[in-house]
Amino acid sequence: MEDITVSELQDKLKKNEEFVFIDVREEWEYEEDNLGALNIPLGQLPHQLKDFMEFRNKEIVVQCRSGARSGNAKKFMETQGFSKVRNLLGGILAYRAMEEEED
Repeated sequence: MEDITVSELQDKLKKNEEFVFIDVREEWEYEEDNLGALNIPLGQLPHQLKDFMEFRNKEIVVQCRSGARSGNAKKFMETQGFSKVRNLLGGILAYRAMEEEED
């Protein structure tokens, strides 16, 4: 599935659309700043994936700081049968930069 832009994600969040939202950054990064996603650091994702099997055909958005780790998470999840995984392009950095432009 194609990746998601920060403006698309912002619209989804404003409209309270249903999707699974996972932040794959480390816990300390998440505590500094987050968008309300479920925090599962990339290294723990393989161990917790069984908890998400019921969502393997639902839209899942993964995000990290810049989009690199979440890109890896997307690839991994796709190899495990998840069909609608979308990576947040530019990560939380791009999301916050967009918010600053709007202010």
